[in-house]
Amino acid sequence: MVLQDNGFTLKDLRRSYANGVQPSETVREVYRRIEAIADPALFIHLRAIEDVLAEADGLPSDPTSLPLWGIPFVVKDNIDVAGLPTTAACPAFEYDASADAFVVARLRKAGALVIGKTNLDQFATGLVGVRTPYGVPRNAVNPDLVPGGSSSGSGVAVAHRIVPFSLGTDTAGSGRVPAAMNNIVGLKPTLGALSNSGVVPACRTLDAVSIFALTVDDAYAILEATCGYDDEDAYSAEVRIGTLHDVPNGLRIGVPTPSSREFFGDTRHADMFDAALKVLESHEQKLVEVDFTPLYAVADMLYDGAWIAERHAVVESLMRDRPDALHPTTAQIIGAANGLSATDAFRGVYRLKELSRFADKVLADIDLLCVPSIPTFYTRTDLDADPITPNSNLGTYTNFVNLLDLCGIAVPTAPRTDGLPGSVTLLARRSEDSLVASVARLFERKAPASSTAFSTHKEHSHAGKVTLAVCGAHMSGLPLNRELTSLGATLLCTTRTAANYRLYALAGGPPHRPGLLRCNDGGQIELEVWGLPSAKMGQFLNGIPSPLSIGTIQLQDGTYTHGFLVEAAGLDGAQDITHFGGWRGFLSTKDVA
Repeated sequence: MVLQDNGFTLKDLRRSYANGVQPSETVREVYRRIEAIADPALFIHLRAIEDVLAEADGLPSDPTSLPLWGIPFVVKDNIDVAGLPTTAACPAFEYDASADAFVVARLRKAGALVIGKTNLDQFATGLVGVRTPYGVPRNAVNPDLVPGGSSSGSGVAVAHRIVPFSLGTDTAGSGRVPAAMNNIVGLKPTLGALSNSGVVPACRTLDAVSIFALTVDDAYAILEATCGYDDEDAYSAEVRIGTLHDVPNGLRIGVPTPSSREFFGDTRHADMFDAALKVLESHEQKLVEVDFTPLYAVADMLYDGAWIAERHAVVESLMRDRPDALHPTTAQIIGAANGLSATDAFRGVYRLKELSRFADKVLADIDLLCVPSIPTFYTRTDLDADPITPNSNLGTYTNFVNLLDLCGIAVPTAPRTDGLPGSVTLLARRSEDSLVASVARLFERKAPASSTAFSTHKEHSHAGKVTLAVCGAHMSGLPLNRELTSLGATLLCTTRTAANYRLYALAGGPPHRPGLLRCNDGGQIELEVWGLPSAKMGQFLNGIPSPLSIGTIQLQDGTYTHGFLVEAAGLDGAQDITHFGGWRGFLSTKDVA
């Protein structure tokens, strides 16, 4: 089926439609991918395929007649879709939506097809994606990691290439943290650019509908399609977002001073950010170090005083009449409003105004900011042990943004040295949406492989799988290949590394094993790339012995994937076999297996 190899960007689908593929075929492929991923916590409500097919068949016959003709999408379940319930991840809050939210209506009018409604942190209160009674969506990069919230399901669905784009909401970073956690683009527009009519509020004065996509261009195309003034939304604004453009040299880009950068001890993430800044410098942009202390002070206010009371306003009657209906962590956070007074709220407003003056001085001499999208990664086990602190930490570079009325976009960068995805966020003053998105495209040009869900080599052809490069006993026909095939892995392709790796025959065995090491004076080494079901990745990792590990490998075509690497300390007694070009070449000269 031709669509099984479709990358599911807007460009990919439009090309397919120009070649005669019908929207009904795309819809069937969407549901096939959902079934293959088999994540029961991803959707809260999935439309019946027959209903979506009928809608697809009702589109005009000309693919060019509508800007989003036949493009499937999903929405976070705090956004209304006519005919479906809205829950905000709280069953006791559920109601049947009689009309589409403003943004959903605009998308459907443009020819887009809504597939269903995705899971979220309850009442959009959280950045982790685990505060929901509907189960926790599996992170598309590594199921042991939290998916990121509160727009967890919307981020994961795009990362798995179920749909080209999705809608989330962003108050504290919920349109950016899931993007960083799942290696996709997350666009947080200027407040008021997208109407919140038909959206369950978190903090009504700070809420923004957000967009997840696989590329910056796709995210911005959806922003252009949904942006518009809405008389029914008191916080809607006439915002001129501009168009994407070439970035001039010499922009002054503010970055945190080394002393005000916070990674909570994660040195790999610090290195990722340093590498990302070098990309900007390579495009002749000027980095300006900025003390972020005033911005962190603003960020601390989001879950204090006035804005906790604003969240309480949404669920006041539910908390009073049915307090057990809320997720325990959600109830704990919002319940803090019960100890606040109107006086406290005004004190918070005054304090924000004072801090904003300091922030204005920080921003006065720069064109935009570049920050890490998240300061580190957290696992589901981390959240089991402490449901509050990791969530707070994930908001380090996001919580201040809407309080200061900035726009932003999270974009993947080159992966970390351990293979986890890199991501930075570009931020600017309101109505500078086109500027931050245009700068974000610089990262895609420098590291085009980073716009896929984690690994980059043909992963789009195998939804729900992690690509894994093997160079030794796990290859086809060799003794450990069964460890892959028994977990449902399939061979995707054979290829070679970039020309900067050395291969060693490690001491010990049987089974005899090679070790692949990145270096400055290596060669190209033969590899097989396998697709391993994401849900089985943890089980597979448990069987990897020291000194081997899973890291990021650059392939001969410049893309990256996960694969086996060896620690330098494990080379004692090893034989350099790089000149054989691969493990099979070495085996052909030796009586080993």
